[in-house]
Amino acid sequence: MILVTGATGNIGRALLSELHLVGGVPARGLTRDVGRASFPEGVEAVEGDLGRVDSLKGALDGARALFLPAGRGADAEVLAAARRAGVEHVVLVSSITVRTHPHLPQAGANLAVERALQDSGMAWTVLRPTQFASNTLWWAESIREQGVVRAPYGDVGLPAIHPADIAAVARVALTEPGHRGRTYELTGPERITPRQQLAALAEALGRELSFDEISREEAHREMASFMGDGGASAVLDLMGGDTNDELLEVRDTVSRVTGAEARTYRQWATENAAAFR
Repeated sequence: MILVTGATGNIGRALLSELHLVGGVPARGLTRDVGRASFPEGVEAVEGDLGRVDSLKGALDGARALFLPAGRGADAEVLAAARRAGVEHVVLVSSITVRTHPHLPQAGANLAVERALQDSGMAWTVLRPTQFASNTLWWAESIREQGVVRAPYGDVGLPAIHPADIAAVARVALTEPGHRGRTYELTGPERITPRQQLAALAEALGRELSFDEISREEAHREMASFMGDGGASAVLDLMGGDTNDELLEVRDTVSRVTGAEARTYRQWATENAAAFR
């Protein structure tokens, strides 16, 4: 039995579909509200909250593997509860910033979870993805209402990854031998700039869209209103204010682990065009 937490998120939902397609892999999807969750046929929906470890007892009962995105709750306590429940293997989604930007607060928090897992006594696999293709959902309202995206660093390209590719690597790590004790840094197949992402969305939507490049300072003022000064600075560092060769590097990890080429941003845009209409 594999317990997939974050089961209604971009990665967890795709992972449950991957496990369903493999067939014969019993899986549970953890959600805060079973009544609103929609999982593939055969997946057991279980209710629980990663922020309240006492709510996870039933979900962990009988589970032998756990998929855990870092930063969704009380990670160290969740790992301890998983060990007590008999979980043998945990696949953790961390972030490539643990390596590229270790000075950022969230990178430090992710590294602490990685170390807690490695010290837990359970087998482990750590996934460190780069920027998600799905981050551009932040643009949805502006595209729907104005046909414009206002963002900084319009020509800085990062190798954004399709969340389904993170799920594909997680499925392999959970169901096939040879991946325990491994750390995988995951990227998309190419670097793509915000301007190019918008062009891909325009093509998928069949309409003209405009990119309005703004300064870092202006972007910081807008972002700080909902994520605070520190959060805004960290995100802007990653978008282009503090890039480095490792953050920009395109890696072939997805294809090496899964045997399939990593999905492009254009594919993500086509699959998710409805969110921008």
